[in-house]
Amino acid sequence: MIERRSAIKRLLANRSDDLVIVTGLGSATYDVASVGDDDRNFYLWGAMGGAAMTGLGIALAQPDRRVLVITGDGEMLMGLGSLATIGMQKPQNLGIVVFDNGHYGETGMQESHTTEGIDLVGAARACGIKLTRDVADHAGLDELSALITSFDQTMFARVKIEANDPPRVLPTRDGAELK
Repeated sequence: MIERRSAIKRLLANRSDDLVIVTGLGSATYDVASVGDDDRNFYLWGAMGGAAMTGLGIALAQPDRRVLVITGDGEMLMGLGSLATIGMQKPQNLGIVVFDNGHYGETGMQESHTTEGIDLVGAARACGIKLTRDVADHAGLDELSALITSFDQTMFARVKIEANDPPRVLPTRDGAELK
């Protein structure tokens, strides 16, 4: 398993200029903000289950931009039906990355369904998303990082991360970092 802040740093190391990031509730937002705020980041603070559909809307409205949703397993489980809609729409510029720690981190670290074997990558494939990755090590993360700069079809990846609670970093737009 990969430590989440190490994972996000490696994943976004080669971020392209055309990449818009939509973050899911809580930890995913803090993770993306931890590598630096950016005007191309769209943080969803209280919209659990809505990140993938928000990403779909932006991808359809901005076909010349690449859109990457970064969310957690709990939010993806809550919005599982969104994968079916995304699989039907098949936007070529939408990628979804799920950081899976097997827990509902925002509500007390209860085990999520992925701990009991629910397969998010399998669900994405079943919904028609053909380009999928299941990442559990740094080599796979580096491959995924390269893929997010060049994918040309709907993409879904699960990144298996440690179940820890790193410091929360609040993004600001004035350059100051709040903790």
